[in-house]
Amino acid sequence: MTTSFAVTWDYRCPFARNAHEHLIAGLEAGAPWNLTFVPFSLNQVHVEDGGLDVWDDPAMVHTLRAMQAGIAVRDLFPEQFLTVHAALFRARHDEGRDVREEGAIRAVLDETGVDAARVFDEIESGATLATFRKEHEVAAAEHKVWGVPTFIAGDQAVFVRLMDRPQGDGALATRTIERVLDLVTGWPELNEFKHTSIPR
Repeated sequence: MTTSFAVTWDYRCPFARNAHEHLIAGLEAGAPWNLTFVPFSLNQVHVEDGGLDVWDDPAMVHTLRAMQAGIAVRDLFPEQFLTVHAALFRARHDEGRDVREEGAIRAVLDETGVDAARVFDEIESGATLATFRKEHEVAAAEHKVWGVPTFIAGDQAVFVRLMDRPQGDGALATRTIERVLDLVTGWPELNEFKHTSIPR
């Protein structure tokens, strides 16, 4: 049976990286998920009341580039999205590249075989920024989303922190995400469950 759900992301967040690596590995292993990837801006949620939204702030343009590239690939080249998505997270968190810089993003696109010129044409048209803003605002308004990764299934939305990475293990990834979904949809009465310390 196919399970439908959505998960938010922002390339800035290491916990989003962990969750999305599980999602990607699970999908690549054939997990029966109808999954929607929802862009969400952590910069926007930190704008103070009365402040200029990041979508309208010229000083914040560089902070939105990687996310816009991900959105453009998701929408223009869906068959290559998982590869690019993983690569942008890896560039930011494993390789220490500054994915606020256009050159770093173009390099990731080139390395993954995606037409960087087409992606940046889409960004420069304003289409990806409009999509980013709309999907962020819908998630915030309809599901009270405030962070990433948030799993959204039906009328339930849950912020989740996974501490491990699947390291390409599709079976582990699938089990992990299925356990999350079981809690999200099967036990909404569990509102908060957090370890007081993290074993090192």
